[in-house]
Amino acid sequence: MDTMAGVELFPFAEYWWFYGVFTLFVLGMLALDLGVFHRKAHAVSFKEAAGWTVVWVSLGLLFNLGIYQYASTVFAGNPRLMSIDGFDPGLAAQQTALEFLTGFVVEKALAVDNIFVFAMVFSYFAVPAAYQHRILFYGILGALFFRAIFISIGAVLMQYYWVVILAGLFLIFTGVKMAVTPDKAMEPEKNPVLRLLRRFVPISSELHGDRFFILKEGRTWGTPLLVALVIIEVSDIIFAIDSVPAIFAITDEPLIVFTSNIFAILGLRSMYFMLANVLDRFHLLKYGLSGILVFVGLKMVWLNKVFDGHFPIGWSLGIIGSILAISIVASLAFPKKVEQPGVV
Repeated sequence: MDTMAGVELFPFAEYWWFYGVFTLFVLGMLALDLGVFHRKAHAVSFKEAAGWTVVWVSLGLLFNLGIYQYASTVFAGNPRLMSIDGFDPGLAAQQTALEFLTGFVVEKALAVDNIFVFAMVFSYFAVPAAYQHRILFYGILGALFFRAIFISIGAVLMQYYWVVILAGLFLIFTGVKMAVTPDKAMEPEKNPVLRLLRRFVPISSELHGDRFFILKEGRTWGTPLLVALVIIEVSDIIFAIDSVPAIFAITDEPLIVFTSNIFAILGLRSMYFMLANVLDRFHLLKYGLSGILVFVGLKMVWLNKVFDGHFPIGWSLGIIGSILAISIVASLAFPKKVEQPGVV
C-alpha cells in the first residue's frame, strides 16, 4: 500500500514563503533575460536558442536535485509527517523528485502544441524574426500569471473525487480527439477574442518597430504585434486547460505542480527558436502527445484507484518518456511525404 497517498507534504500554510521566493527568482530571471541578454531586438539564432534551452533545462534539473535534497532533510525533521504510520522520509523525498521530473517532462511535451501555434501566428501576421522574442517574452509572462491562477483553482477542485474523474475523462477525450482530428490551418481573424479586441482598440495594418501600441490621429492604436500577442496568450490559456489537469494526474502537491509547470514554461521561447524550422519533421509527435493525454487521463479515472490511490510514479515517467521517444523516433524514421507540384 502507498503510504504517500493522502499525505500533504507541502501545505501552503507552511510553505507560503517558498512560493514567494520561487516567484521572485522567476521574475529575476525574466528581468535578466529581457533587460540584459535580449535588450536589443534581434533574430534569435539556432545556436543562441540551443544555449538558452540548455540553461533552462539545467536550471529545472538543478531545482529537481535541490528539492530532493531539501525534502530528504526537512521531511525527517517534521513531527507531523513522522507521526504518520509507515511514513518513510527518504522514499517521500524520492517520490517528490520523480513527480517533479515527470511533471516537467509532461509539460515540456505538451508545450510542443504551443510551439506550433507560435509558428502559425508569426507566419500569419508576418512578424519579423527580430521581434518574435519580445512577443514571446510577454506571452510567457502572461502564461505564468494564468498558470498560477489555474493551479490555485485546480488545487482546490482536485480535492473532490468527481472533479478528478471529470478531468480524467476530459483528458482522454482530448487525447483521442487530437489523434483523429486532421490538422487545420489557423484562422486568427475568426477568433472571437480578436474581434472583441478590435471593438475597444483600433488595429493598425502596419508594423511600427517592436511597439505594441502607437499614438495615431489622437487615439491609441494597437499594432499587429499586439494582435499576435493576444492570440498567443489566449492559445496558452486554452492549452492550460489540458496541461494543468495532466500534471495534477502526476502529483496532488500544488507546489510540485507549480514549480514543474513554471520551469517548463520558462524554456518555451528558446525551445521555439530552436525547433521552429524543423517542426514539420516531427509530424507523428501529435500522436505521442495524444497517447500521453490518454494515459494521464486513465491514471485519474482508473489506474490510481487500482494501485491503492497512486499509480507508481516511476512507471509513469517510464511510460510517458517511452511514448514521447517512440513518436519522435518514428517521425524521423518515417518522414512526412512532400507532395510534388503537378504530380497526381
